[in-house]
Amino acid sequence: MRVTAAVLWTAAVLVGLQKSASSPDNFVDRSSQNLSSVPTDLPQTTEFLDLSRNYIHQLHNGDFEKTTHLRFLNVSWNGLEEIDPQTFLDTPLLEHLDLSHNNLKNLSGQQYLLHTVNLLMLNLAFNRFLTMTLGSEFSSLVKLERLKVGAKNISVGDFKNIAKVKLRTLTLLLEDGLYYEAGSLEDVHAQRLQIAFGHDQKIDRNLTADALSLFAEVEMMNMEDGYRDLSKQLRETVKIHTTSFYLTNITIKWQDLTEYVNVALNTTLKHVGVSEMNVKNPPHYTTEVIKTSQVISFTARQAVVTSFQFSQEALYNFFISMPVERVAITDTSIIHMTCPKSQSPIRQLDFSFGALSDSIFSSVVGKKVVECQNLHNLKNLTLVGNSLKKLEILSKRFQYMSSLQHLDLSVNSIRYDQSSQCIWPASITNINLSSNSLTDSVFQCLPNGTQILDLQNNQISVVPQSIFKLRNLSTLNLNANRLRDLPLCHTFPKLHKLLLRSNSLHAPSVNILESCPELRTLDVSFNPFTCTCTLTSFIKLAINSEKNNSQSGIELLNWPQGYYCTYPEDVRNSTLRSISIPEVSCSIGLLVVAILVPAGTLIIFVVILCHRLDVPWYMGMIWQWTRAKHRARMQQARPEDLVGLEFHAFVSYSQHDADWVRNSLLPNLEGPAGGLRICHHEKHFVPGKTIIENIISCVEKCRRSVFVLSAHFVKSEWCHYELYFATHQRLTLGSDSIVLVLLEPLPQYLIPSKYYQLKSMMNRHTYLEWPQDRAKQRLFWANLRAALQTDLPNAPVTQVQDHLAEERLEEGQRLIG
Repeated sequence: MRVTAAVLWTAAVLVGLQKSASSPDNFVDRSSQNLSSVPTDLPQTTEFLDLSRNYIHQLHNGDFEKTTHLRFLNVSWNGLEEIDPQTFLDTPLLEHLDLSHNNLKNLSGQQYLLHTVNLLMLNLAFNRFLTMTLGSEFSSLVKLERLKVGAKNISVGDFKNIAKVKLRTLTLLLEDGLYYEAGSLEDVHAQRLQIAFGHDQKIDRNLTADALSLFAEVEMMNMEDGYRDLSKQLRETVKIHTTSFYLTNITIKWQDLTEYVNVALNTTLKHVGVSEMNVKNPPHYTTEVIKTSQVISFTARQAVVTSFQFSQEALYNFFISMPVERVAITDTSIIHMTCPKSQSPIRQLDFSFGALSDSIFSSVVGKKVVECQNLHNLKNLTLVGNSLKKLEILSKRFQYMSSLQHLDLSVNSIRYDQSSQCIWPASITNINLSSNSLTDSVFQCLPNGTQILDLQNNQISVVPQSIFKLRNLSTLNLNANRLRDLPLCHTFPKLHKLLLRSNSLHAPSVNILESCPELRTLDVSFNPFTCTCTLTSFIKLAINSEKNNSQSGIELLNWPQGYYCTYPEDVRNSTLRSISIPEVSCSIGLLVVAILVPAGTLIIFVVILCHRLDVPWYMGMIWQWTRAKHRARMQQARPEDLVGLEFHAFVSYSQHDADWVRNSLLPNLEGPAGGLRICHHEKHFVPGKTIIENIISCVEKCRRSVFVLSAHFVKSEWCHYELYFATHQRLTLGSDSIVLVLLEPLPQYLIPSKYYQLKSMMNRHTYLEWPQDRAKQRLFWANLRAALQTDLPNAPVTQVQDHLAEERLEEGQRLIG
């Protein structure tokens, strides 16, 4: 229960922080500082004050006279014995007060509460109260929502002074030797009753009876035993007023759990739940569950099984066979879920944050995979945060769920590799695939009837047009992807809302919106806008959307606060609405007058000047020199120049691009596919040497150096060193010793100034660009192999491996010696 008290206090502080966080002086933490009294140097602006875990035994009048704005106060764990009635006279705004874990002795003498009429939460648990008799001062707490208290004796009339207070939650901390008189809670008006048991404490039958007959929601916490008594009392209770019954932080045997659940399902309860549950003695055989029930929902959260030898199928079958409308098992590491044996009444399933795989709901009979056909009534399925991988396989798992409308597969590792077609139930209208690993191909694997599609936080760079039409799609969320322009709406004729926040849009093409006749809401905020002429049309659209009513045009979300320039430098971080792009720089007619006419005059002047200074002769000589250098570079390398070279190329790349190098580059250059010998740090850096030594050694042993350029590359210090040494090597091997591969667009303005050599090479030399179109990738690999092909000496590349082997052999001999 110490944890529960801390959680309540933390929650209260967080709620307050959301309302007011204007100054760091608002929150003052003086906990665990060996204080014996309230500090006198508290800021006047203090709203949140933590004095817990000190030695403050008394609170006096005037202790808080300077903190008139105080709203949250924690004085728990202090050994507090006495509180002056005038203590809180100066804190009329106080809403949350924690006095738990102290030495207060009389619940009838808490006169200080007369000055806390705005209290919303009061925690008096774990003090030395013998009786639960609340004094008349409690009647002044008309706004109180949560009361937490405990005493050894609870009698009829103890709560009469809060009879008119409408509590949201009453928490009773049961102490050792508890005496409870039946009917003692009749004066309490609360939505929820929480009963927290002490260590090895038994269930009080009278208390349980009052709880079930007086409160809509009942929660029993920290139980270790007595489940059979609870089940028996539930079975024998004829009239139950409670609709929601929960067990929290419990340890329970499987047999007791299933008995309790079956009994609860056979009552008039509507919602049954367990959380923070430790299950002992899990099943080896199937446990039957009743066939019919009035219960609407069953929830289980943070459940663990303490044994590894049990039948998982028997455990899963029990929960999936419940005769309820909603089942939720969340924050629990279940690795599979079976299919009900007969047609299930379940309409909503939630298995969020587990460990489910693509085999969910399926079974294997012989060598054949059997799909589930007994969830025809299921409408909502939530599988957030599991271990799902392949979209086409998942579509087959759900194909017989003929009523399924809402499907949430977010926060997984889902991909679609186009290896097979997707088979979805036609009923799906809302699908959430956010926070996965999906690319452009996902649009070939979507339910035809989708109306709301969430694909945010994936790896989508373009919305392909050669896909079937999603004729009913009204909302498309593509936030946090890699899109470079607005998608055409030809395949989404009813699109009403389009979200493209945090993509790679530099200058959205406004004319594309003409293909979206139904579009009313657009969000392209927090994109890297290039504030040049190409953006003028979009800025005009945004300003018009701000002036016009939403009925007459497109509403642009987050305008203007979420729209900033990233280029040019002189307007970086300026809002799009605040910048001004000169009309002359964007009008062809004005450019002709302002540029071409002066340029013509300048050309005439330059021609006359060149004729007088004999410039053509000098240009001719420079041209001849350039041609001579070009012929020298084209000559084949001499054999002596290749001495000491072991590799065709050294590959330099950022660790963020390692997957592309391992899965695409190396397979197409090495081995039978390319026949080249490639050096890269993961394989050929020698342990024990410094990174700089390894870089120099690898560059010197390679005929050429291949640099995989991306936004991550120019941020890497080691990539900078590799480029530096390769540039110096170019002086020996010639300018063709460096090959640049552009993995993604890399504008000049994104390249740091220290990469001036890279900027120079990109301006003067041709580089290879990685094509997204698969049809063009074969030519890309052919060009790259041709650029790297060189007849190296026939000696195999074994020096590094032999060096490592020799070191290991010497180490082994020393150990044997």
